[in-house]
Amino acid sequence: MPRRLFSAAAAGALLLGLAACGDTTDGPVTAPPPDLGIAAPSDGGGDPAPSDGGGEQTDPSADAPDIPPPDPADFAGMDENTPEGAEQAFRYYIAVSMWAHQSGDDSLATNLQDQSCNSCDDFLETYRELIEHDETWGEFTVADISIRAHESNNFDYEVAYDFTTTPHERPKDDFSGSVDVGELEYSTVGGMTWTGTSWLVKGISAEWGNDVLTS
Repeated sequence: MPRRLFSAAAAGALLLGLAACGDTTDGPVTAPPPDLGIAAPSDGGGDPAPSDGGGEQTDPSADAPDIPPPDPADFAGMDENTPEGAEQAFRYYIAVSMWAHQSGDDSLATNLQDQSCNSCDDFLETYRELIEHDETWGEFTVADISIRAHESNNFDYEVAYDFTTTPHERPKDDFSGSVDVGELEYSTVGGMTWTGTSWLVKGISAEWGNDVLTS
């Protein structure tokens, strides 16, 4: 079975529109209701300080492939205070999160999430496990399925984003070797808040499925 995206304990505070994290599905959730029910974390009432990643930073693995980071130019409008800006900002966050697993560098992702976003840390849990074992995922690309911003009671917007990743290689769960992973479908929702100059991710829910693993 594939490794879960984040802990089951975190799933209880996530979207009502998504199943428990890590469960395989018949297909992605593409039309969540307007109010998806992510609980907004407290930030003390002020603009959040720049994130330092929530802990000790590690250097990228020396064996990590030389893969360029996502180009911000491919996410036009992500610095605009509009629904489309929130969509592109969350899409960029997902892109750099996926890139972190391939490159061994999470600095871009952690700078885009609020320090109080525990579910963001859970979302990147697999990254930390990779770094601990000096491993990375093989190179792959992300392809959009759908994206839409919804009004939210807890955030400025909740952005529902479904995408796929192309087949690639990953370490086994026990890091005893590698497996080839088939195309994966991800359904994600991000709670997005405008800081006055940019968007921050303050909550995230995700599920994935339709994977094929071969040894």
